[in-house]
Amino acid sequence: MNPIEPVPCFVGGDEMPLGASFDKHDPATGRPNARVAEADAALVDAAVTAARAALRGPWGRTTLDQRIAFLEKLAAHMEASLATIVAAEIADTGKPVTVTTGIEIPRAIANLRAFAEIARQAPEETFETPMAGGRARNRVLRHPVGVIGIVAPWNLPLLLLTWKVAPALVCGNAIVVKPSEHSPRTALMLARMAKACGLPDGVLNVVHGHGAGAAGAFLVAHPGVDAVSFTGETRTGEAIMRAAAAGPRPVSLELGGKNPALIFADCDLNAAIAGTARSMFDNCGQVCLTTERVFVQRPIFERFAAGLAAAAKALKPGDPRAPETTLGPAISAVQREKVLGLYATAKAEGAQVLTGGGALEMPAPFADGYWVEPTLWAGLPDTAEICRREVFGPCAHLSVFDDEDEVVARANASEFGLAATVWSTDAARVERVGAELQSGTVWANCWRVRDERAPFGGFKRSGIGREGGARSLDFYSELKTLCVFEPAA
Repeated sequence: MNPIEPVPCFVGGDEMPLGASFDKHDPATGRPNARVAEADAALVDAAVTAARAALRGPWGRTTLDQRIAFLEKLAAHMEASLATIVAAEIADTGKPVTVTTGIEIPRAIANLRAFAEIARQAPEETFETPMAGGRARNRVLRHPVGVIGIVAPWNLPLLLLTWKVAPALVCGNAIVVKPSEHSPRTALMLARMAKACGLPDGVLNVVHGHGAGAAGAFLVAHPGVDAVSFTGETRTGEAIMRAAAAGPRPVSLELGGKNPALIFADCDLNAAIAGTARSMFDNCGQVCLTTERVFVQRPIFERFAAGLAAAAKALKPGDPRAPETTLGPAISAVQREKVLGLYATAKAEGAQVLTGGGALEMPAPFADGYWVEPTLWAGLPDTAEICRREVFGPCAHLSVFDDEDEVVARANASEFGLAATVWSTDAARVERVGAELQSGTVWANCWRVRDERAPFGGFKRSGIGREGGARSLDFYSELKTLCVFEPAA
């Protein structure tokens, strides 16, 4: 049996004594594999105080070029430590090693380099205003916002953390991170590596713990936090908005989704099946961009449904460290029960189960892990709960549609609007439908292709604000206009 690893908080450049703590369980086996610090209000206050002090120290006098060089140095250090980071991420999440090694941790590292380059290439804005006797030159200057509170999710822990930390650092801020209680290891590892690369003490702090009434709530309500960035469920985002209103302070919220896929009869059927299967089952369906509503045009519905069911049955659950494993577990016992409860709801609503529909029985040593079956349903109206509520599990409901206007209207009839996919070989249709869908990102004939320069965020209850590229730089900066009158020569 693996030893229970302590996971302390990291404040002011030091690892704190463990103090109050809680058990973290391996999702694949259900066994405890870490003892994680539970930060109280005093420790959160100490982290915010350390961050504020760091802004008054050497970090506050760094140049943009120095901060860019730091991100690039940290990226190289992480790249050299890839195997260690992967092991920590798997211990927390149970993700299959192939995707963790090949995609997610490399993308987390790539975020650092991408925002270094985005900052390097950001143009300086200057505007000239004609005036009597001369002109006014308006120059836009960037200043750090100050102390940033980052509340990070458990589904893509390091990837989404560096997506926020990289632009916050390159803009000169200090940071207090509260990672999910389900995935604490790589946040601590990032802080350790940043210190090893020369980041001054207090610039990057990590406080562990739970959300409501605990470390997360203490952080977002702290008056010394100048802005909050959060990725997670919509109800938590609403609570963060209420807390951030005292001040008021800016928030960036990337929240939940109930994402549609529109499968037209003229699609490349094999590509659409493979792409939709990936968009449903990646990370056991625990991705905010996951497809949970699949609309299939009538002429190909039966063939598409059969192909998607076959793809679901071909997934291989098992040891997350084995290269043949393609399906991991749910993150926790609570999440597993939530997913299974919604599976039961679908059954009660009269759904036709095409495949799956329950718990996934696994052999030892994974018998007590948090496994659920990849599941497909059909036959329910769009008003059914399973067609409206985000499950965050490896599942989707398949519906038939007949024409373009109908399916666009049905896809848009949701309180969420994070992402959508369109599968069609008709280029004009792709452009037309893509423009009409009420989603922050629309993928056509692909899924989860991300360019860090492009804006990312959601419509409706899927979020507020946009991150990515210049939008991230703007969120993590205070923009000031310096207006200087220049008399005519």
